[in-house]
Amino acid sequence: MALIQCPNCNKRISSLAKTCPHCAAKSSGDNESLNRISHIRRSNQLMNHSFFAMTLFIAGVVIWFWGGEPAEGARANIAGVCVVFGFVGYLIARVRIVLHKRKSV
Repeated sequence: MALIQCPNCNKRISSLAKTCPHCAAKSSGDNESLNRISHIRRSNQLMNHSFFAMTLFIAGVVIWFWGGEPAEGARANIAGVCVVFGFVGYLIARVRIVLHKRKSV
């Protein structure tokens, strides 16, 4: 008997359990396929984080140059915050994706 992660809720359950006690998801006896499903879901979640951060960065650049001239005042502050958080968020998301891909499935 080993503890595995439920592919639906990612909580630890027994490998012998027929259903997850937390979310009531049915568990087949094939742990390899459950691990693969969990790995794919996590990969998709990390890619969504990456896309969101990239969108935030692009929105900051668009806000900064909207109207043909560089932003001033509050618009410049909002654009700067979007650019910084988008860029840093994107870098963090990409590092997490690389680390996740290094894990064996």
